[in-house]
Amino acid sequence: MGRSALRHPDRAAPPARHSHLAATVRRLDDGSLALVVDPADAHLLQDANRSGATLTVRVARGAIEDAARRALAAGTRTLAAGPLGDAYATFAQAAALAAETAPALAVTAIAAATGAAWSAGDRRACAGALAAARRLLEPHADSASTPLLDYLTGLRGLVEASPGAAIAPLGRVLARADEDDAPDTLHYAAVAALLLGDAPASARIGMRALAAARSRGRDDLLPQALEYLAYAEMRAGRHAPARAHALEGLTAAIRTGRVNTAAHHRAVLALTASVEGDVAEVETQAAQTLAVARKHRLAQTGTLAEWALARADLSRGRPEAAASRLQALVRPGGGHFAIRPLLMPCFIEAAVLAGRPEEARPVAEELRLWAGFGIDRGAFAALARSQALLDGGDGADALFRRSLQLHPADGGDFERARTLLLYGKWLRRRRQPGRARTVLRSALHGFERCGAAGWAVQANEELRATGGQPKAPARPTAPGDEGLAALTPHQRRIAGLVATGATNREVAQALSLSVRTVDHHLRNIFAALGVRSRVELARLVPRS
Repeated sequence: MGRSALRHPDRAAPPARHSHLAATVRRLDDGSLALVVDPADAHLLQDANRSGATLTVRVARGAIEDAARRALAAGTRTLAAGPLGDAYATFAQAAALAAETAPALAVTAIAAATGAAWSAGDRRACAGALAAARRLLEPHADSASTPLLDYLTGLRGLVEASPGAAIAPLGRVLARADEDDAPDTLHYAAVAALLLGDAPASARIGMRALAAARSRGRDDLLPQALEYLAYAEMRAGRHAPARAHALEGLTAAIRTGRVNTAAHHRAVLALTASVEGDVAEVETQAAQTLAVARKHRLAQTGTLAEWALARADLSRGRPEAAASRLQALVRPGGGHFAIRPLLMPCFIEAAVLAGRPEEARPVAEELRLWAGFGIDRGAFAALARSQALLDGGDGADALFRRSLQLHPADGGDFERARTLLLYGKWLRRRRQPGRARTVLRSALHGFERCGAAGWAVQANEELRATGGQPKAPARPTAPGDEGLAALTPHQRRIAGLVATGATNREVAQALSLSVRTVDHHLRNIFAALGVRSRVELARLVPRS
């Protein structure tokens, strides 16, 4: 309890009278603090001023904690549907209120502030929040708080551009997944695996985190778990599960008014569509993502959407457009600092194919430094591919072959198939059609396996140019159900949303269609699949 007394300077105090009124503290625009009372109680302050009575301010411990909890709840709402800067400020206020009386609550608030700053790509704010979290945690470090301290320490290494300092603490967080099945522990471990560049491990642990959150009724953790799981699956080359989880997350986000969460899921959907070659879907989802990202300062989400658009340009053989889109994002300070290394191989490829290799060389040097940190399992393969493109001469052959050897075996087919496609193009230009045909057929099969229809078209065209027999790319079908192959990609997306339990109105909102258009498509889907109800459709559509 704290106490202060304000006495009128010119008058003696009358006998004490005890009139209690509730007041809240507000920080004004000029930074000063003010006590705000209900208008009905304002006359008590006027009486005190006239009589010279002593005003005693008592600060109740419980009231401070309640105010901190209210601020934390307000920040959480803003994080889901408002500007990230506002969310950060509200979380910081909650942490400041709770610092002395409720340190656990303060840590929760400051960790949330860190997440908001990270999503906004604000290194300075993120570093400030991480430093505050460390000050709160270190004096009370024990077996319960150490995982969170390790997690935040790892984040600090990445924020301060010292990835080497992040490996050990994030590795300890990841190891905890084998010892503890608590939802928060698993979620932190899944994020740590993603930050360490092990997307397959992140996806596996993320599935456990999602299941644990559901089984224990942790509705507060479900949106985050779905966001990171969908993104990890996309990074791991598991595009169909990524799309399924992103659709589920998008439907839930729309239903609960989580605008920022919905934008993140749309970005993942745009990225999966950029693999599938559905350019219209990429543009639709990316446009809606960027509209929210620019308004609410979602730097991470917006950078993912730009990446999806650039990959769609590359899939259509438009490297100039892709290079121009990515150029500002790969510069120091451009884009989101955690996504930027992932964009570098795409930019290098686009710039070289567009005849702008000199712009790609400094980026390739940064990619070499990034790979050297050992924090991204796919970075060395991407670096060797980029160096092969920049070499262009006799040395490129060995570099392409080295890249193919370095692609992680559990990293999916897409990135390896892209390397094969670029290698096949290089061999064709070097007048080695026999070797080019062998490599391009492997690229085509890789693209078919992961459902990359647009990229498969490129491989087919290159194969035709070598004099080889082109092959119609196989359409991906659900195991055990060839009827789904009859649906268009757009119809498959509608069927997938309906299978999650979404109403026609929710499907319309998710895909920016009219309800009437969804009704029309759904009738055609029922006819094509021979089903008569949404229940039958849900049984037929695979849940990845």
